[in-house]
Amino acid sequence: MSAPSFAGYIVKRPWLKSWMKPLANWYIDAAGYRKLGLRGDDLIPEESETVLLALKRLPPKEAYDRVFRLRRAFQVSETDVNVQCILDTDDPLFQCSLQHQLLPADQQTKPEEDVPYLIPLITEIEALNKERDDLDTMIVKKK
Repeated sequence: MSAPSFAGYIVKRPWLKSWMKPLANWYIDAAGYRKLGLRGDDLIPEESETVLLALKRLPPKEAYDRVFRLRRAFQVSETDVNVQCILDTDDPLFQCSLQHQLLPADQQTKPEEDVPYLIPLITEIEALNKERDDLDTMIVKKK
């Protein structure tokens, strides 16, 4: 889960932060997950043991809200997709175009609502695992 990040480097330099902030906001808007009602932490893959443990540690309301947001996003992208397939007689492959419909503006996630809820738990679990590994590999010397 821990990937190299320039966030600490950028945050420590106000001039660089002021230059990168509009670019970051543009990128978040271009990603489009907020338009489906999702939050940033909803996009974290559930494939690692650390993330699964963090999901188990979520408060019940936050876990319910997460499942609701994911299901709503999948329903929007499934039920509101118009699939138009054209069979070309020369080419046996289908040419399909998908048109996604987004949530109304009042149901989209606002920037102030998009706060991390899963990343703090993941970093806590990673710190605990590192401490556990350090204690397991510790060598005790008798004096």
